Amino acid sequence: MDETQTITELARDFGVTTRTIRYWESHGLISPAREGGNRIYSKRDRTRLKLALRGKRLGLSLAEIKELIDMYDTVGDESTQLLSFLGALGQRRAALEQQRADIEAVLKEIRRFERQCREMLKSDQAAARPGPKKARSS
Repeated sequence: MDETQTITELARDFGVTTRTIRYWESHGLISPAREGGNRIYSKRDRTRLKLALRGKRLGLSLAEIKELIDMYDTVGDESTQLLSFLGALGQRRAALEQQRADIEAVLKEIRRFERQCREMLKSDQAAARPGPKKARSS
């Protein structure tokens, strides 16, 4: 891989659209150099894009992704960076666990309604069945 890439090459390598890359650029996640009207992406941009995609996969917001990525550009205590990342992961995990609990509650309710509907259908079908015919007396 060359030291720099075009937007098309970067998009192809990461399986995203050039529009996505421009959008993330507009939010400060990556900041390519310019040569004329062309964007030129460095290894730094490539790394930031890789981290952004991981954050997106985890369900983090663009603001959270940017904050976490920006920490790696500043010289500082790595434990602070890791604690921030752990905090973001913990919040995301809690949100997903709540969603899972909500989904389980809805599924339980659906099963209950399905059971009630089946019982009602059985009752209706039993009531609609003709009974044994009685012989007529003349």
